[in-house]
Amino acid sequence: MSYTAEDVLEYVAEEDVKFIRLAFLDVNGIHRNLSILPAELKKAFNFGIPIDATAIDVFHKVTGSDLLLHPDPSTLSVLPWRPEHGRVVRMYCSLTYPDGRPFECDTRSLLKKAVSDAKACGLEFTFGSEMEFYLFKLDDDGNKTFEPYDNASYLDIAPEDKGENIRREICLTLEQMDIIPLSSHHEIGPGQHAINFIHGDPITAADNAVTFKNVVETVAGRNGLWASFAPKPLKDKAGSAFRVIMSARDSKGEFPAEPIIGGLLDKIPEMMAFLNPIDDSYRRLGTSRAPLYISWSKDNRSQLIRFQNTDIANPKIILRSPDPQANPYITFALMIYAALDGLKNNTKPMDPVSFDLQDATSQEVSSLTKLPETISIAKNIMKNSFFIKDIVPEEIIRLYLEK
Repeated sequence: MSYTAEDVLEYVAEEDVKFIRLAFLDVNGIHRNLSILPAELKKAFNFGIPIDATAIDVFHKVTGSDLLLHPDPSTLSVLPWRPEHGRVVRMYCSLTYPDGRPFECDTRSLLKKAVSDAKACGLEFTFGSEMEFYLFKLDDDGNKTFEPYDNASYLDIAPEDKGENIRREICLTLEQMDIIPLSSHHEIGPGQHAINFIHGDPITAADNAVTFKNVVETVAGRNGLWASFAPKPLKDKAGSAFRVIMSARDSKGEFPAEPIIGGLLDKIPEMMAFLNPIDDSYRRLGTSRAPLYISWSKDNRSQLIRFQNTDIANPKIILRSPDPQANPYITFALMIYAALDGLKNNTKPMDPVSFDLQDATSQEVSSLTKLPETISIAKNIMKNSFFIKDIVPEEIIRLYLEK
């Protein structure tokens, strides 16, 4: 449901809401929030609520002043794990300086601009995602360990799959927050799981990805575990992906897939420092089905991009390289701009690759280009990219280079 400010004020008054969380992501994708009481809600909508930007490391490097949080009423959601009496609700926010200027490191606003630019070009995008994570045990003192919660594998069931009830609780919690799961299952790694959910417009889809991580971490904690979204938490086991599903329609209602795939393939090296932002990201690539080469296919699941057109009415592009450390707002924005670049330049993708890259010989892959193999290489490519400089604010680029 798309709420207005008036709707939210009415809901808070009638539904015994005692705390309103104003949530946002910092540049690195860290979920942060400030709680206010109902008496402050009108002020939040009319003027914004100040936060001390100097206390947030990545923001302190950009500004020494306060910032204002402006809640988006359409993102209102109850937090189901909080008490029914004295409810807690959450809204996502945009950030501005006190004089009203947009904060250049507000990545949600970056995605909003990408959506607006796409609409100006006659394109409307939808996104979905599938995010993998591990469930690990805590020790007797409540400290994190890297002992998996179970030793099950892909699509196993109970009793081998001990996480079945936890996934169920996650899915039911998401439903209570109007995020509809499509499927959930045990993944390849011990204690590894995956859940994907219904597609939506880019901003809602990115909000949902942020909410998903928060729900998983919360439910895991309620069950005496902790959830890891690290790309490669166990050295010799499968890494965790953040697969992004993209679809688009032009003014004729058609999906111009070929130039969009071409644009993504062309720009992926320049985007990698954002999509795979830490050292550990590159330990995952090329292992356990994670892509290592710039390639695509209509049916082969080992490629960087898979074009899924089994549903003729709703074909999709699946980008398989990002991992859960990526900021979804930046990820979706860059994918939109790469698609627009492909359309603008009518970029032709390379020929599709039909063979399985997991078992390919050196001769078979000799004609393919590898993805950047370290974060240092990815940062250097990004630093020299005119494509990135035209899209991403200078301060965000600087912060990623300094990570």
